[in-house]
Amino acid sequence: MDDRVLEIIGENFNTSRRVKATSPRIVKDNDAVKLTYKNLEGALSSLDITDLYPDDPAELRKTQIAHVAQAMRIKDMDYIAWLILRQVEAGADIIDICVDEISVDADERHEWMRWIIPVVQRIADVTFAVDSSDPKTIIAGLEVYDRSKSRPAINSVNLEDGRQELIPLAKEHDALLFANASGRDGMPQNAEERVANLDQIMNMMDKAELPMRDRYLDPLAFPVGAGSDFANHYLDAVREIRAKYPDVHIFGGHSNTSFGLPQRRVINNAFIILSILAGCDTLMIDPIMNPAEGFTQFKLASDAVLGKDEMSMRYMAHLRG
Repeated sequence: MDDRVLEIIGENFNTSRRVKATSPRIVKDNDAVKLTYKNLEGALSSLDITDLYPDDPAELRKTQIAHVAQAMRIKDMDYIAWLILRQVEAGADIIDICVDEISVDADERHEWMRWIIPVVQRIADVTFAVDSSDPKTIIAGLEVYDRSKSRPAINSVNLEDGRQELIPLAKEHDALLFANASGRDGMPQNAEERVANLDQIMNMMDKAELPMRDRYLDPLAFPVGAGSDFANHYLDAVREIRAKYPDVHIFGGHSNTSFGLPQRRVINNAFIILSILAGCDTLMIDPIMNPAEGFTQFKLASDAVLGKDEMSMRYMAHLRG
């Protein structure tokens, strides 16, 4: 692992992201309907969502606006830049880019990924994770990625059919490689299956001679509202993976845990802290909802208290800036 206290993956650039049509951020402007936001300078700006807004008032409460996909479709560069730079300013080191829900057509998704990667690389010099459930969409993103600006990341490989072909591509494209614990026959049912599945992926990475520092293992976090043991399965897997592989990065979709529950920020904060204590050095989060600096301070303070930071040197150095 490198010298960063925690590495933050911003999860907010995903075409699955939606806002309720009843949100107070949505306003009508004559015949147009707009999603308002404050840009990075603090001025009020807006994204045109007129074509997504329901004509029938009865449909309002059950309508959700896919605002990231809309910004891409109408090529609203200001909104796209706001989505990226807001996460960077909040502490994101890597920004995840997923276009899966912009189209049901695979070829169209490939083209959208080819379009968006150069766009976001003009906005920021951080690493972008090319994320898709379709390996060919990931390949499309890698083909246009400008590695003179930053290294790409691949999100992700697992044991499902066809996903392993991405492992040699990580070497070819000098990419960071995310791997999750999904198995050949479905999702893992406990901590043991998570670790066993990731062991197999680690063996494949060994054969591809990928550096440990470029490997990011995701044991998979599931919503605790759907199963009271799900968080413990994840945390137990993190502990075992950290003991077996001290030099790899361990992360997870930490916001998944709160899905379907009220006050998601509270659940997220608790789970993230437990994940850090278990051995996660990387967090995939909404850095706006759950700001990264607080977790960095917690990690440094806990290391000092637990005797992992000799004479509290890293803690004091961070506070001095």
